[in-house]
Amino acid sequence: MRSLATLAVLALMAAPLHAADKAGEFDYYVLSLSWSPSWCDLEGRAENSDQCDAGRKLGFTVHGLWPQYEKGWPADCRTNARDPSRRETRDMADIMGSGGLAWYQWKKHGRCSGLTSRDYFALVRKATARVHLPEVLNRLSRDVTLPSKVIEEAFLETNPGMTRDGITVTCRAKALQEVRICVTKDLEPRSCAPDARRDCQGSFLMPAPE
Repeated sequence: MRSLATLAVLALMAAPLHAADKAGEFDYYVLSLSWSPSWCDLEGRAENSDQCDAGRKLGFTVHGLWPQYEKGWPADCRTNARDPSRRETRDMADIMGSGGLAWYQWKKHGRCSGLTSRDYFALVRKATARVHLPEVLNRLSRDVTLPSKVIEEAFLETNPGMTRDGITVTCRAKALQEVRICVTKDLEPRSCAPDARRDCQGSFLMPAPE
């Protein structure tokens, strides 16, 4: 007679594996805007990233446009779409900070969009252009410490179509990390699913662009 352990192993072997994430099958997007000075302080300068070169004075840059499920998100999807050329990724550096980030975001998230790389990057630009960055934040002349609600309010004030449930502010090492904005596949504002709402509590540092 087989042991319970053996039966358990056989049951696991017989159980169907989770299907791989499929390109084009998702519910909405998150547009993630990174606060470049924070990233440079924590990682970028140590990596000698061009994004952190003195004089660039980058404030918010695009971290990515991420396909999302109502619970969880797809990543590293298989696709027949051609990968972007170096020139195509390099051309995204003006809004993403570097061509290397553009390539990484395509590989991990863009392939899941079901779009070609050209159309995906065009959509990233279109989504970014629809968001009005609060000038009072994007053009800081000195370091400030602010509550997350002030960041959120600034975006809501300059983007009347957004709602509190459609934007989340994240932090890392007591500094502003990202502002994440949820949009439909047509790039219209929508509420984030519960697992995508992770506002930081309290106040945190916003280092000024250099």
